[in-house]
Amino acid sequence: MTETPIDHAFAAMEAAPEDGAARLKLYEAIADSELLLLLEEEPAGERITPQVFGLSDGDVVVVFDSEERLAEFSGEVVPYAALPGRAIIGLLAGQGLGLGLNLGVAPSQILLPPDVLSWLTDQLAARPGAVVEEIAAFERPETVPEALMASLAARLAAAARLAAGAWLVDAVYRSGRRAHCLMIAGPAQGAEEALSGAINEASVFSGMEGELLDVGFLASDDPRLPDIRAVGHSFDMTPPPVDVPDGPTAPGMDPDKPPRLI
Repeated sequence: MTETPIDHAFAAMEAAPEDGAARLKLYEAIADSELLLLLEEEPAGERITPQVFGLSDGDVVVVFDSEERLAEFSGEVVPYAALPGRAIIGLLAGQGLGLGLNLGVAPSQILLPPDVLSWLTDQLAARPGAVVEEIAAFERPETVPEALMASLAARLAAAARLAAGAWLVDAVYRSGRRAHCLMIAGPAQGAEEALSGAINEASVFSGMEGELLDVGFLASDDPRLPDIRAVGHSFDMTPPPVDVPDGPTAPGMDPDKPPRLI
């Protein structure tokens, strides 16, 4: 069976159990992956009812990162919903349920208890601070963790259609405060929230909890852009080719129609 991103992240965590960064990378892989959530019955429109299992550690719902693993677990055709991991985490927030991943069917099996899901929900919901102070100068960014740079590059590439460009700078504010700041030019209408979420996740899963980047949005013709380009680290936001699905989307895959638990 082909190894999944979760398999790779889990193996890295197992190889370095004391490394908090490796555990964060596993959480990142879970949030980023499409997971198959086992259901009690076929979805009713946008409503889904996960199958709940009572374990010694409490009630859990189960997910799998491939159809083969779901089939091996169930042994028969079963109803399921294919959802982004972050969506499932959000659905379970405050429900008192744990999340069992690949239980009994893969080395990457893991049980995330309710408190971990609550922490992940809080982290995924946080947003970086918007620039409200006046910036006196832009300078070349210093002492930026490599993990953060790599995570920003990946997430901004995935969000390429949402903005014209992005640069990481050190912003020197009139107040004297200095901070890493991601300046985003030409955001698509209404895209600020999605971009802020992507930037927040880059910070969280790079181990920068509590140290969110500042974020500034500006027009594509803003007169400050030459100064920003001169000193900032540029991220590639070239849009990939469009891939339009042929049929209707599964429950939860349309961000405008999130599923609801029943």
